[in-house]
Amino acid sequence: MKTEIETIRGETPGLSYELIVHRLTGSDPQAPRVYIQSALHADERPGVAAMHFLIPMLESAERQGQLRGSVTLVPHANPIGAAQHLFGTHMGRFSGATRINFNRDFPVPDADGNRALDGASAATFAELRLKSRLLELADDCPIVLDLHCDDEGVQYLYIPEVLWPEMADLAACLDAEAALLWDKGSDRAFEEAAFEQMRARAGNADLSGHCVTTVELRGQADVDAASARKDAEGLFRFLQLRGVVSAEDPQAPALRGDFVGKPIRYVDMIHAPAGGTILYHAKPGDLVAAGALIAEIITDPGVRDGMVEIRAPQAGYVLTRRSRRFIRMGDDLFKIIGENASVDSYEGALED
Repeated sequence: MKTEIETIRGETPGLSYELIVHRLTGSDPQAPRVYIQSALHADERPGVAAMHFLIPMLESAERQGQLRGSVTLVPHANPIGAAQHLFGTHMGRFSGATRINFNRDFPVPDADGNRALDGASAATFAELRLKSRLLELADDCPIVLDLHCDDEGVQYLYIPEVLWPEMADLAACLDAEAALLWDKGSDRAFEEAAFEQMRARAGNADLSGHCVTTVELRGQADVDAASARKDAEGLFRFLQLRGVVSAEDPQAPALRGDFVGKPIRYVDMIHAPAGGTILYHAKPGDLVAAGALIAEIITDPGVRDGMVEIRAPQAGYVLTRRSRRFIRMGDDLFKIIGENASVDSYEGALED
């Protein structure tokens, strides 16, 4: 494995950020090339922990001549967000300079393959250079994995609908409890931009064998050795199934659950109808009935009618919930995937 440290220039003299890129060289130029990154939302650490265990597995495969496809790994994909701390709190999801989600507004290449940065302001220059470089590293790779996590959640994935059900092997290897299929992008997240690159390169060719996804590795606090090792083993098994790593008769495990391969429009986003203290009655992984009490918000402690009930809009499976226990009116509380399409029928990002 070769490690490169790239420099992302900042907006003022003396300011720069380091992007660490690991490269492993496969033995077969025809084997799939792979790009994996983690911590694009810099305060999401399960993917970094998984990388800690995956990298030695891939190094061993490279040494033993079992690595067929070349692999590029970026464990800390957002050094800008990693440096953002305010009063002891890490703020890794949104840019402190622009207030833009770090996983939005990726500079999609034009018809000539150029990613124009002409519109960059002083506040966005470094961010756009970073986003542009991440897309360049992923370009020409038929397998692109972006490792994230939710606030509190089960294991689930976002997958372009046209790549399903072929990508069911990844969902099975990662023991995912849900896979949300999207067919329209709206916010130029990394996954969307990488997929657009993929389709442009393929032209009218078949996309069989291609894979691009956002992997949600449970919740932010789910960072432990056992989970990280399991995630790494799942990713490694997937690479064996796809022929990136040699293996004798690799087998995919069975898919888990009834909500793997559901359109994203089947997700209900439950928003807080009032601000206050949350008392949860449902957690990620729960099956809930239509009308079931899933949370209460204390708006006026100890006072009659000082609490607001929140009920499930339809029967479904709780994917995620907000980790903090003090909420503002309008904030997201739950993602629940049901058997029927949500009234809102989301097509783009589910949240900011």
